[in-house]
Order: sequence, then structure tokens, then C-alpha cells
Amino acid sequence: MNIELTRFRVKQGKSEKVDEWLQFLNDHMKDVLLTLESEKMYVETIFREHLNSDEYLYWYSVQGEGGQDVEQSEHWIDEKHMAFWAECIDETFPGVDLTTEVVMIPDRIRSLMK
Repeated sequence: MNIELTRFRVKQGKSEKVDEWLQFLNDHMKDVLLTLESEKMYVETIFREHLNSDEYLYWYSVQGEGGQDVEQSEHWIDEKHMAFWAECIDETFPGVDLTTEVVMIPDRIRSLMK
């Protein structure tokens, strides 16, 4: 199982586009959830933070081993998601992976995550 929390900086001037992106994901949640199956993604959550003059998006995920990378998907939702990513995420600022220290998942739930 792979558990991650990663911070990405949003490009300056793209806050309204991020609004559109996050609304798009919420508006199409049924299709979004379908794409998670092939990724073996059990939990994926996006957080947003404004800090000083910068904006960040954080991805928290719990994923099983051997899932498909979103970049390999041909599903229209993932293609649109990746287009938003390219427009909004500042690739000059490398993503920052926070360190996992404690994982609290009951055994009965963990046994289903394979």
C-alpha cells in the first residue's frame, strides 16, 4: 500500500482556473470514481492552501500496489484532469512529499485494500 501527501504550487494567476478544475472534479464525481478503480486508488483527496502570496494544492492518497498511473489513462476525465494540471501546476517548483509517520487503518479495512 502506498500512502502519500504531496504539495504542489499553483502557477501565479491560475487561482480561478483551479476553482474551475476543482468544481469540474466535484461535478463529475461519478466518472472520477470510476477511474480510481484501475489506479487501485482507495482514497484520494485534494486540499488547498493560500500561504503568503502563493497557492498550493495538496494530494493525499491511499493506493494499492500495481495500479495504473493516471498519465496512462485514456478516460476522458483523466485527460481533462491532466490538462488542468498542465495549465495550473507550477512545474518549476518540484512537488514536496511529506513524510508518513503513522498509518492508522483498522485491520478489517486494510484487508480490503489489496
